[in-house]
Amino acid sequence: MSSSRTGRPPVQRAARRPVAPRPQGENPVRTLVTRARRAWDRPLTAYYVILGGSLLITVLGLVMVYSASQITALQMSLPGSYFFRKQLLAAAIGAVLLLVASRMPVKLHRALAYPILAGAVFLMALVQVPGIGVAVNGNQNWIALGGSFQLQPSEFGKLALVLWGADLLARKHDKRLLTQWKHMLVPLVPAAFMLLGLIMLGGDMGTAIILTAILFGLLWLAGAPTRLFAGVLAVAALLGAILIRTSENRMARLACLGATEPQTGPVDCWQAVHGIYALASGGIFGSGLGASLEKWGELPEAHTDFIFAVTGEELGLAGTLSVLALFAALGYAGIRVAGRTEDPFVRYAAGGVTTWITAQAVINVGAVLGLLPIAGVPLPLFSYGGSALLPTMFAIGLLIAFAREDPAARMALAMRQPRFGKKRIGGSQRPRRWNTMRRRAPGARSSGER
Repeated sequence: MSSSRTGRPPVQRAARRPVAPRPQGENPVRTLVTRARRAWDRPLTAYYVILGGSLLITVLGLVMVYSASQITALQMSLPGSYFFRKQLLAAAIGAVLLLVASRMPVKLHRALAYPILAGAVFLMALVQVPGIGVAVNGNQNWIALGGSFQLQPSEFGKLALVLWGADLLARKHDKRLLTQWKHMLVPLVPAAFMLLGLIMLGGDMGTAIILTAILFGLLWLAGAPTRLFAGVLAVAALLGAILIRTSENRMARLACLGATEPQTGPVDCWQAVHGIYALASGGIFGSGLGASLEKWGELPEAHTDFIFAVTGEELGLAGTLSVLALFAALGYAGIRVAGRTEDPFVRYAAGGVTTWITAQAVINVGAVLGLLPIAGVPLPLFSYGGSALLPTMFAIGLLIAFAREDPAARMALAMRQPRFGKKRIGGSQRPRRWNTMRRRAPGARSSGER
């Protein structure tokens, strides 16, 4: 063996392994899609999508509330961070509610259904008492809590209908009563109409539409026949048409569909048109965070109902598409949670929450885009408003709890828990891998009927 110049023996390098050639005809796009499907089919994917997506929407909403509300606060002789601080406080309380709801067992969620419904009905009736109820923008749906804090009980009516309706349908499902149309409609539809009546006494058509969407979602999940579903839909559409026809304000909002000029007729479409102006001036990447021009008094409700327009102006098409993608992922994960469970209560409650958040997001974004009438509903988790944020974050906690209750997800979470100084059960046995979310429990597991 020849020596090197330093007198040391030469280092023997290991031979490189030959790179395996890629199989002929393999499509990289198809491989990427396959890997994405496998990643989505993992047991904890829905859990992480719901948790991460909701937190991202909330954090981005806080940033946009701070940006969109500064001018409004200064015009009211308030500090520029006034609305942001109130929203941050509501988000902190909502985070606690989310954590509590995500850790509560399903039995306790079912036990809270009737108390939450009774409390929501009481508060919604209290709104109509003179001296207690407060009118905002022509709608009397608020209760003054003292100082600058107000409460909108109708927002908690959405959560009450989801929990109570899911518990009611689950109990009837266990007794095999949902095959009869009278058990499917009574008392679910009369109770929903009672909530709708209390909301419409204050003139809040937007919240009534969301509540109607939740009702239809529960009926659809319960397997309502087409004729029954169409009948309830026809009655709701007739009542909605009468309520719109008898209100000049609602007719004016309907007349602003597709408007491109602030003064296009007998009604003033200032808000709808300037929302389009904000989106159109944003371009692809926007004018920059905080650089919106429409929020300088041109766009009413820039930090509440039309915050999506300010987002489009400052963050551009990229920002708005990111927000829509987060809502789409959140909605799809909620559908997956509802579709994979064997527990009827979990299926109805998860479907009701998903219908609530998705329908409200569609109505808000559609109004900003000029495709739907302005209903006055906030963008969930994004717009300013503590009364809307608190029950929505509690509902997100429900979805997280339901995602954790899946047998495959529970096993995956148990395997990931750290064991300080202890070995896993079974020694060196490899943990079982779950490659799909489509695995179902071998039998229906009761969620604790009362």
